Amino acid sequence: MFLIPDIVVRFYHRMASPPHYYAFTQKIMPWLVVIFVLLTAAGLYGGLYLAPADYQQGDSYRIIYIHVPSAWMSLFIYMVMAITGAIGLVWRIKLAEVISISSAPIGASFTFIALVTGSLWGKPMWGTWWVWDARLTSELILLFLYLGVIGLYGAIDDKKIASKSVAILAIVGVVNIPIIHYSVEWWNTLHQGPTVTKMDKPSIHVSMLIPLLLMALSFKFYYLIALIQRSRVELLNRERHSQWVKTMLSEQQQ
Repeated sequence: MFLIPDIVVRFYHRMASPPHYYAFTQKIMPWLVVIFVLLTAAGLYGGLYLAPADYQQGDSYRIIYIHVPSAWMSLFIYMVMAITGAIGLVWRIKLAEVISISSAPIGASFTFIALVTGSLWGKPMWGTWWVWDARLTSELILLFLYLGVIGLYGAIDDKKIASKSVAILAIVGVVNIPIIHYSVEWWNTLHQGPTVTKMDKPSIHVSMLIPLLLMALSFKFYYLIALIQRSRVELLNRERHSQWVKTMLSEQQQ
């Protein structure tokens, strides 16, 4: 029988505590910012300067260093939002609810960036800003799901009820994630097929692939930074009458 190490269990329970989470994220924030800046600088330098021009698309392909990581993050963040929403719904963990709703605006931003950069790339490649193919349409639906979660949460004053409502909406919307991912394989679309996540090997040169992976990792660190900032504000708003918040504020005023 597989046993989870005791140190992992203790860390999980401590991170579920709002006071510990607030203090811990305050300590790691500077390190996350430094890593994000270094990864972004390396990724942009490699993608915009070191990587050669594509033999078909020329330099216009370089928008992938923003478009592709943004598209990946739009799916990744939605899954985080749905999973943490389900945890909050089942186990009533307040921090999970906070992580879920705090992820929504960040995920919506990445989805919007993916759609806009895709349109900018599509105009010279396809001759049009937009086509109603499966990949683009399902990604647009994802944006509406994010906006729906944000709007629903803001429309309900009781945040306990709001958290339950948005969790259910997020879980139902998960059905759209595999549709986005496999749309280019299930249907005949203008959107190109997978080039990095292929079963055999990526059909992209390593000089182009490494900066792309660096940018993808950079975007994940940006998500962590933005998530921590938003979740700390949301947590303080929910816990403003708690003793640990009052104690912290009194210590800062001294």
